[in-house]
Amino acid sequence: MDLVAQLWARVSTPLPPLPTAVLLGALVAAVAVVLSPALWRPARTVVTIAHEGAHGLVALAAGRRLAGIRLHSDTSGLTVSAGRPTGIGMVLTCAAGYTGPALFGLGAAALLAAGHAALLLWALLALLALLLVQIRNWYGLWTVLATGAVVLAVTGWLPPAGQAAFAAAGTWFLLLAAPKTVLELHRTRRRRAAPDSDADQLARLTRLPALLWVAVFLLVDVGALLLGGWWILG
Repeated sequence: MDLVAQLWARVSTPLPPLPTAVLLGALVAAVAVVLSPALWRPARTVVTIAHEGAHGLVALAAGRRLAGIRLHSDTSGLTVSAGRPTGIGMVLTCAAGYTGPALFGLGAAALLAAGHAALLLWALLALLALLLVQIRNWYGLWTVLATGAVVLAVTGWLPPAGQAAFAAAGTWFLLLAAPKTVLELHRTRRRRAAPDSDADQLARLTRLPALLWVAVFLLVDVGALLLGGWWILG
């Protein structure tokens, strides 16, 4: 019990705010990853984890039965849930994918701004553990385990300031990467290469144009970026 109490005290105790220079350095690092084709390709898998995880969480919250999640080496993914094929639950589940990474980033920004970087990292580990039991392919299993191992190493080996800097870089990455994936979706749809995208599924479910759903995704993601950035930089 003493060990648990010590761990909880370490996780829940707010840390002093990071210097603005460190926060801006984390932002620059995240921008470099998002804009560099060589770095974006592997890093995009992290966005896919958040994307499919959001589908899964909202499916469960909407009362659907989660049948499994797959992550693929081309950075695509698939979340399968059982339940009514139409209705608000299905709409929310489909809409969660392209807004999920930004909303995760917004929540992370709130914790980071409150000085709870350690709590943020442990919450991330808990979410990855929940996701792990739903993974249904080897590549997805390896990806989630590798991501969890990196976060666990940061929490175990880096000092509090290092953990906070890592959390800041990860938060900036999610906030910046989310709108980029929506722009990628738009370009793919213009080439008619994604007839079953989330936006197209939502169009069939709601009879609203798929382009409108792409615009909604982008509006949510840009809004989360602006609000989250404001919170982080204070």
